[in-house]
Amino acid sequence: MPVNLTAPDPEALAPIAGVELGWAEAGIRKPGRKDLLLMRLAAGASVAGLFTRNRFCAAPVLVCREHLRAGQGVRALVVNTGCANAGTGAAGLADARATCAEVARLMGCAPAQVLPFSTGVIMEPLPMARLLAGLPMAAQRLAPGHWAQAAEAIMTTDTVPKAVSRTAVLDGRTVSVTGIAKGAGMIRPDMATMLAFIATDAAVAPALWQQLAPQIADASFNRITVDGDTSTNDSLLLIATGGSGMAPTASPADARLPALREALLAVAQHLAQSIVRDGEGATKFITVAVEGAATEAEAARVAHAIAHSPLVKTAFFASDPNLGRILAAVGNAGIDDLDVGRLQLYLNDVWVARDGGRHPDYREEDGQRAMRGAEIMVRVRLGRGEASTTVWTCDLSHEYVRINADYRS
Repeated sequence: MPVNLTAPDPEALAPIAGVELGWAEAGIRKPGRKDLLLMRLAAGASVAGLFTRNRFCAAPVLVCREHLRAGQGVRALVVNTGCANAGTGAAGLADARATCAEVARLMGCAPAQVLPFSTGVIMEPLPMARLLAGLPMAAQRLAPGHWAQAAEAIMTTDTVPKAVSRTAVLDGRTVSVTGIAKGAGMIRPDMATMLAFIATDAAVAPALWQQLAPQIADASFNRITVDGDTSTNDSLLLIATGGSGMAPTASPADARLPALREALLAVAQHLAQSIVRDGEGATKFITVAVEGAATEAEAARVAHAIAHSPLVKTAFFASDPNLGRILAAVGNAGIDDLDVGRLQLYLNDVWVARDGGRHPDYREEDGQRAMRGAEIMVRVRLGRGEASTTVWTCDLSHEYVRINADYRS
């Protein structure tokens, strides 16, 4: 069961002028489930993409990068689940390009204006006959209000669809931001998440939009981990259609930008945290806050060392306050001149370690009480400076092993 996460209310998901969504049950891996998504974008939409840094990246990632570099604009996205089209060599690239060509035919645009995305099992060929046969139905269903169905159509081992909307007021005009994401395992994004699509009807110049994308990712999707593994298919796409009719935002100094950035970040962080809450086998949602670091990068290194540690994560699953594991993870974060005598560790409101050693007032039952909760805060103070960061993770349970052992069954 996900940790304090429920399916979104479809009525609460705002349509975005300039974005239409349609889906199909193509039977790509399993029959009777939504597994193919088509998105049509209005001409002139600004699109920014961030993709996995895994060197064994999937064929659709390579094609997305290629099409974005072509600079012809983006008119359509196509997403399939069930097969990642990764580790498929030249044949996988040909399949991704053939998918774009067929979508382009249906949408009346150029193949280079289509971005393909895939997620699922690695090293299996894309079932092209089923995928291509499903595209006409997805095209027939294109409509602005299908965000909830779109969130379902990109799920793999997710147990809950992930979608959210926010609004911002820019110069007296209300603009909307709506996003969907999928991901539950193989989550240690190195740029974005497994798949995420965030759209707004605000108007933003392409160059500024591309500057915003990594800022949004670094404060959201790059701060989550389920199991420390970066996927071959990680992709984040930001879309600004201009459908609200507002004048374009083109400068970082534009007074409207902070409110828009806040709404974008609220959507991105909600989706990112939803991925952790729905982590494979997760029973606890854990916030790791590192303070007093010399730099933000140093704080992030320590936070991820804690969040990635299987020993830390299994202790949280068992509610076992074996909290020396957290100290060990901090010490293994690669800060050579760390003065452990200045380190403080807190678990929720419990002061566990003071000046690098067990706090004299700490009691095992206090640590256990804190660890029994479904929401846990780990706070580390390094005593090295003023920088800080926050990372979100989950525990590691028996169910995680079962899910991944049976993933291809």
